[in-house]
Amino acid sequence: MIPNYNKVHLKFKLNGVNYNQEDIKEIAYSFIKEGLPYEEAIGDFLIDWLDSKTYIKVKSTGTTGKPKLIKLDKQAMVNSSIFTGDFFNLTPGNKALHCLPAKYIAGKMMLVRAMILGLELDLVEPSSKLVFNSKKEYDFCAMLPIQLQNSIDKVGNIKNIILGSVKVSNDLIEAIKDFPSNIYESFGMTETATHIALRALNNFKSDESVKSTFKTLPDISVSQDERGCLVINSPHLVKLPIVTNDIVKLYSDTEFEWLGRFDNVINSGGVKIFPEVVEEKLFGKIDSKFFIASEKDEKLGEKVILILENDSNNVDPSVFNVLGKYEKPKKIYNVKKFEIISDKIQRKKILKKLGIS
Repeated sequence: MIPNYNKVHLKFKLNGVNYNQEDIKEIAYSFIKEGLPYEEAIGDFLIDWLDSKTYIKVKSTGTTGKPKLIKLDKQAMVNSSIFTGDFFNLTPGNKALHCLPAKYIAGKMMLVRAMILGLELDLVEPSSKLVFNSKKEYDFCAMLPIQLQNSIDKVGNIKNIILGSVKVSNDLIEAIKDFPSNIYESFGMTETATHIALRALNNFKSDESVKSTFKTLPDISVSQDERGCLVINSPHLVKLPIVTNDIVKLYSDTEFEWLGRFDNVINSGGVKIFPEVVEEKLFGKIDSKFFIASEKDEKLGEKVILILENDSNNVDPSVFNVLGKYEKPKKIYNVKKFEIISDKIQRKKILKKLGIS
């Protein structure tokens, strides 16, 4: 039987202390009044979670447009927690590490999972390099790829790790191939209460290797619209299908490969180019942060451009040898500092500052 959102599991612990519903309200107020900024965000969410409303309002990261407030049904968040718990065989008393900002959905969902599943949750300050008790054994943690990359020597005692927010690089996948933890890349969004699908990145059977396909969680199926974009169906999360702007290759109603964002696709001389695919080919070959975009071109309609986070565009032309004819950047722009929110490069804002629409 799936628990209701207004119930807190008897085995739920926060930083080693067992709290009931009334206790949680007290610690939440304490966080808001006296806590560090990351604790204040946790307190704000806990107060919202325990109020009389059946929903909470969550702010999206604004990666592909202006940040917006999204209403999320609390029971849907409970259902999502159950799906994750079932997938990872999480049971009451299991230990979890919370290292994400609670102002975004991923950080909020770690709290919900702990309260609903009866997990013992340790809170640490969100940072690119995690500071926590690396000798303690944990059963579950959600983190950003950069956090894993910078803390890879410390997280061996975490049994299951899910990575989200941005695509996991090939270099990081290579670095974790023999890692003891089970590590997954997640696919999801604010509207679906974080991940609806996962792909394993390591610890395969002898006849398997890393695949680019995501597998949906229980009770979730997927399809495509006429643009080739992913459509998510899950009656326990949302009543109506969610139509995304994520272009995918569909293998079944539970498996898909992510190709890129529809709003980022470049049409150059009639050839469709996915910036994310080009970026993956260039990853590790360019020292500074970068991304691929486009600008208008009289001959091609659109041409590929490269945006670099530095003061010089001295890129060795040989790095582009891995790209196809139409994928190669026709122009390079420089930006002193990229604007980044929740580990995501704010492409549209940067292009607007460069005068590129």
